[in-house]
Amino acid sequence: MPQGQPSVVPDDGLTTRQRRNRPLVVVHTGVGKGKSTAAFGLALRAWNQGWPIGVFQFVKSAKWKVGEENALRVLGASGEGGSVDWHKMGEGWSWVQRDAQMDNEEKAREGWEQVKRDLAAETYRLYVLDEFAYPMHWGWVDTDEVVDVLRGRPGTQHVVITGRNAPEKLVDLADLVTDMSKVKHPMDVGQKGQKGIEW
Repeated sequence: MPQGQPSVVPDDGLTTRQRRNRPLVVVHTGVGKGKSTAAFGLALRAWNQGWPIGVFQFVKSAKWKVGEENALRVLGASGEGGSVDWHKMGEGWSWVQRDAQMDNEEKAREGWEQVKRDLAAETYRLYVLDEFAYPMHWGWVDTDEVVDVLRGRPGTQHVVITGRNAPEKLVDLADLVTDMSKVKHPMDVGQKGQKGIEW
């Protein structure tokens, strides 16, 4: 894409402006670090454009302190850009214990039902469905339903989904897919996560 120009212009009947402003489904998947971080970077851009943003964190515990949450909440309340709503529906990673997994399954389904309601109501311009690939991969949320809902969503709502093992049907639907691969990571040499880098 030299100088931001597409290499192909489809014969889809859309004007350049219509095609440019088409709402996107974005997927950040793969085993490398940075999937959620990249999604929150998109949220910063959306905030700057004055878009209402809905962040839905699947699986991650509501008790966990996520650095991006504090920053985006402050920005959303500043009155300078878009609004930011932050929804947490996880109890922690499913491999911790079976009870937590059962809670996660229920909360993931509840979270998806809320996302569907918000999409139907066009509540947000950008949806960050953080770690949402996991509930689909584990069978907690039906991938076919997700694809159908996203395909039929009204208006100009952008949706970014993060998480490893994004289902193939979701990848096929998506307009933009990035597979984060790992080349090196500090954990490879025994270093645990640290403030300012992992959270």
